[in-house]
Amino acid sequence: MYKRVIVKIGSGVISKEGQFDAQAGEHIVEQIVSLNKTGVEIVLITSGAVATGRGILKLSDKIESIVQKQVFASVGQVKLMSFYADIFGKRGYICAQVLVTKEDFRDRQHYLNMKNCFENLLQDNVVPVVNENDVIAITELIFTDNDELAGLIASQLNADAVIILTSVDGVLDGNPNDPKSQVISEIDFTKNPSFEKYITNDKSASGRGGMHTKFGTAKKLAAQGITTHIASGKRQNTIVDLVEGKSVGTKFVPNRKLSATKRRLAYSAGLSKGVVYVNKCAEDILLSKKAVSLLPVGIVKVEGVFEKGDVIEIKNEAKKKLGFGIAQYDSQKANDSIGKKKIRALVHYDYMFLE
Repeated sequence: MYKRVIVKIGSGVISKEGQFDAQAGEHIVEQIVSLNKTGVEIVLITSGAVATGRGILKLSDKIESIVQKQVFASVGQVKLMSFYADIFGKRGYICAQVLVTKEDFRDRQHYLNMKNCFENLLQDNVVPVVNENDVIAITELIFTDNDELAGLIASQLNADAVIILTSVDGVLDGNPNDPKSQVISEIDFTKNPSFEKYITNDKSASGRGGMHTKFGTAKKLAAQGITTHIASGKRQNTIVDLVEGKSVGTKFVPNRKLSATKRRLAYSAGLSKGVVYVNKCAEDILLSKKAVSLLPVGIVKVEGVFEKGDVIEIKNEAKKKLGFGIAQYDSQKANDSIGKKKIRALVHYDYMFLE
């Protein structure tokens, strides 16, 4: 049985005909409470604020879609959290609202503060209910969808598993419209890396993600040693069954666990403050099996402004991404040290994740 689980509810599960589905939400809460009583810690990542707001407020079609979404989210978030607070409260539990933006994962202090908040809530037996802060999120820093957010939080909290509840039964071995297509019960990337051929780019009417982003999240988490399940949220008791070890939907088999630092770095796409480019010699050494750090002698170019402790991206001269690291000093010193020998590493091996 898992001890710490991130549960993500998709828009197709929590909404019906474009509006919030209270019955579906209540069944999910019942499962969380049931598992919590057995000692399982659960963080709930929920869609539904926009759908809830849409059911309350009617807006002119002349308003831009991004503005509409912010208005619906700000109105709907109040009612959505009131719903969760009421349903959890009737069962003797307290829930807490946690609104985040992508910037919170870029800034090291924000990241640690958020992690401490989650840990304290879970320690006090409070259920964190998380959503993106759509009201203030800017286009450049919007999460791909809540699947990405679930992956980031799972990595941050070293969760045992992520359960992504969607409107389909799992990853299918054929066209979703073909009745002969069957759910792939288990995916292990170490044995067969070519499962991408089964993934479509279709999205639900109410969500902005799809199976492609769910698959990408599951693949990243597997590399970090975290199990992912993609299963139907329309089915009864899916969360309970999965936590108890029953075969439901598609399970992504995890690799060995990474350190907390490397888990954070594995999910740093779009969160870095700068880029360093390395020459062919440095690239070959970094991608070898040896435990090596990134020295200035192998750097050919530095982009962006970053400070010590910021996440930076590592690319080769052809601009191909190699991975991420945590800078041991700022961008000014990094620029001054380009190509020089006998200068300490810009990125130490313990603070580097290569893809």
